[in-house]
Amino acid sequence: MIFRPASRRLSALCLALTASFALSACSSPESGGRSPRVQQPTPDAQFDYQIGGAYKPAAGVRAVSRDRGDAPARGLYNVCYVNAFQAQPGAVKWWRAHHDDLLLRDDDGKLVIDEDWHEPLFDISTKTKRARLANIVGGWVRGCADDGFQAVEPDNLDSYERSDGLLGASDAVAFAKLIADRAHGSGLAVGQKNTAELLPKRRDIGFDFAVTEECQAYDECRGYATAYDDRVFAVEYRKADFKRACRAWGDRLSIVLRDMDVRPAGTKGYVRRAC
Repeated sequence: MIFRPASRRLSALCLALTASFALSACSSPESGGRSPRVQQPTPDAQFDYQIGGAYKPAAGVRAVSRDRGDAPARGLYNVCYVNAFQAQPGAVKWWRAHHDDLLLRDDDGKLVIDEDWHEPLFDISTKTKRARLANIVGGWVRGCADDGFQAVEPDNLDSYERSDGLLGASDAVAFAKLIADRAHGSGLAVGQKNTAELLPKRRDIGFDFAVTEECQAYDECRGYATAYDDRVFAVEYRKADFKRACRAWGDRLSIVLRDMDVRPAGTKGYVRRAC
């Protein structure tokens, strides 16, 4: 985080929902024939990124991403933000008291921390630990479904890059697949959050769409757009990058400019613009 062949009857249902609700409830060939309960986002639906706090979406917004602790926005396509690979700073005491061995430690026994956000990394280095973590994170994901979200974005897929070599991409792929399976089993689509280098693994994991931060700044938008047939929610944090993204991809992707802290509307420093 900077703070991822239907029957004729099903195809008809998909078209009806898309026309009336900016959703796709059908199971596509790329999705591997998963349950028709999984609703895909519609490309180029106007989007708002509200993981820093929920607020009333602006007119025209058809999709929104909110923290799992907030309620979904009625009538919109809702993506549930879950910090799946790292511990929230306010929850570190709980993790240390109840699941201390699931926090990654270096050879000296010190917690491995994402220094930008002061978040300890989860230890996804073994099959057993991944399974235990999936039971916990999977419960959060199920909660998203119970609350009425249509999709989930498991954040910090790239935490292995901050693990001082203690974790690898294969660990992230294996754990992400467990989470994706839990999400699909709960009727949720799953977004790949950043980590363009894992795009070749998207089908193995089971990702359905992407949520990207600064894909224009890092020249990654094309890769996501191609991989996910334009089902991409793209967040930019700099006006220049946002303007370039709109010129290049505004007619294909859901692009939004947000302030770095993704503040709620009405608070000091709040920024939001859409193409």
